[in-house]
Parts: sequence; C-alpha cells; structure tokens
Amino acid sequence: MLTAFDHVNVRTAQLETMIAFYGDILGLHPGKRPDFGFGGAWLYLGDHACVHLVEVADPPKPVPNVTLEHFAFRARDMAQFRARLDAAGISHSVDPVPGLPLVQINFRDPDGNHIHVDFDTAEEVG
Repeated sequence: MLTAFDHVNVRTAQLETMIAFYGDILGLHPGKRPDFGFGGAWLYLGDHACVHLVEVADPPKPVPNVTLEHFAFRARDMAQFRARLDAAGISHSVDPVPGLPLVQINFRDPDGNHIHVDFDTAEEVG
C-alpha cells in the first residue's frame, strides 16, 4: 500500500543551471546523494530529496509516448512567489482550479519541464 509520493527524476545537460533554478525559484537545496558513478544532484525540500537531477552529456530528447506532463508542489505566500518569478524573468500563468479552492502558478524550468505550484484560493492576487 502506498504511503507517500517520494521524488521525481529529471535528466539534464545543464546540471548547475538546474540546481540554481530549483534553489533560487523553489527554495530546494542540494544534499546527500549516493555515488551512482554519474553526475547529478538530489534537491531537498526540508529533509526530503524530492527532485533527483541526473546529468547527461547532451540535452535529453523526448521519449516517444512518455505521458508525464508536469509535477507540482504546494506552497504558501503566493505574492512572494510571483515576485520571485517576476524578478527572475520567468514567464508564468495564474490559473484557478475549477471547483477546488486552489490556484496554480504554472511555469517551466530551464529545460522546459512544466511545473506548477499550488496555493489556497484565499491567497490569490491579481
């Protein structure tokens, strides 16, 4: 029986750029990672490694029939988060979720992966 979602694994040819992005924009920090014999980084939210980056030599090419469209986080302080995106020049949209008390901020990381951060509707700002 499942108890929790553990992590997402992302391949990248620009490891340092991705580490900086996930740190600066999402507040994730690099931490302990096993020595797999290839480059990468585990990025932590608190004490949980939730984003695993795997370094590849060339930009990853889309794999046919892969259906993972995005991954998401929950957060507080929507105004501060939007200000961080704006200051970094990151294009994003603010999208209320029909029928749920959620607002999503949708954007892409430097490799083009779709991410959204969810906030309670009460935090929605114009």
